[in-house]
Amino acid sequence: MLSSYRRIFASPGTVAFSSSGFIARLPISMAGIGIVTMLSQLTGSYGLAGAVQATTATAAGALGPAVSWLVDRHGQRRVALPATALTVAAAAGLLLSAHFHAPSWTLFLFAVGLGVMPSAGAMVRARWAHLYRDDAAKLHTAYSFEAVVDEVCFIVGPIVAIGLATNLFPESGLLVAVIALAVGIALFTTQRDTEPPVHPATARTGGSAILNGGLVVLVLTFIATGAIFGSVEIVTVAFADAQGHKGLSSVVLAVWAVGSGLAGIVYGALRLKSPLSTRFFVGVVMMALSMVPILLVASTMHGIGALVAAGAALLIAGLAISPTLISAMALVERLVPAAQLTEGMAWTTTGLALGVAFGSSAGGWVVDASGAASGYWVPLAAGLLGVLAALAGLGRLRAGLAAEQPSEVAAEGVGRPVDVER
Repeated sequence: MLSSYRRIFASPGTVAFSSSGFIARLPISMAGIGIVTMLSQLTGSYGLAGAVQATTATAAGALGPAVSWLVDRHGQRRVALPATALTVAAAAGLLLSAHFHAPSWTLFLFAVGLGVMPSAGAMVRARWAHLYRDDAAKLHTAYSFEAVVDEVCFIVGPIVAIGLATNLFPESGLLVAVIALAVGIALFTTQRDTEPPVHPATARTGGSAILNGGLVVLVLTFIATGAIFGSVEIVTVAFADAQGHKGLSSVVLAVWAVGSGLAGIVYGALRLKSPLSTRFFVGVVMMALSMVPILLVASTMHGIGALVAAGAALLIAGLAISPTLISAMALVERLVPAAQLTEGMAWTTTGLALGVAFGSSAGGWVVDASGAASGYWVPLAAGLLGVLAALAGLGRLRAGLAAEQPSEVAAEGVGRPVDVER
């Protein structure tokens, strides 16, 4: 298994851009929970905390693809550095507004500015695609490795953000996230040898990547997936708080990410024969079903035992995450032209960001209105919506893959098991 991962790092510079990309991605898992923890402590309202986090996620959904479009057109270094500078400035404004109890509208104003944060994950995956576009096995393993890195971020990030905010001062979690972004992007953009070439405007045909029908299906499904993530995050913090152990919420969320990371490691070493679109759909179904146990635990148990059981339920739920996201990124690489790859991957991130916005807001509102245990109805509902979106668009995904490689028509049409990796 490990030999598959060793092979992808044989190319010079791969360790450097992947490791610096890890640092640059930490804010993805730290910023949202840092905002929720900070504002819930300073204001006592999970509704306000969730709304501000939702504003950040919505802004990222609106501005992120534009930033990534600029990356494809002008290069990673030329765009990521100024975008990071703007993000740091907005974060500083949000921190100061929260600390000095400025009017609530200032929180939302600076939350919008955080939306220009560059998508480190998309840029890292674009580098892997540039290196291994013609090597299906290595690209599959590289995407799987990055999915595991994402989960490590979600293991480390919440623990650090919540631990700092609850043990030092409320603003410290978000502050460290901003520092990680600045350091990570600075290190990442120094890796010039592995940076993908800039695609000239003449190479772009057909407008934005989002006009691709298959990508629309992925984005819609990812909105629901993001709603699962956003709602579980804020509801778990509230649920742990209700049990008198708010600081343990980071551990419970980390266990969720552990499950996903373990599944990603195994999935990356496999050479599956089933159609890629089918793997994605099955993953979406499993993510929805996995929200049932955590709802039952929260509704029937109390105290420290409830948190232990919640961690166990989320560990199992996490097993469906990485395989689904890995399949989705592979679908993007297959469906979107190379000249629009960073933008295409950013659109999936946009879908997640919008979903996180809806999920965190809905979760916060339900918690404030009906209690923490009731909040877990939100991720279950989001999961079911994701299944409906994936089911409705499954034919479009199959058609897109068939158009990209006609020999796959039979495999996608009648389910004959063939290797659909590039």
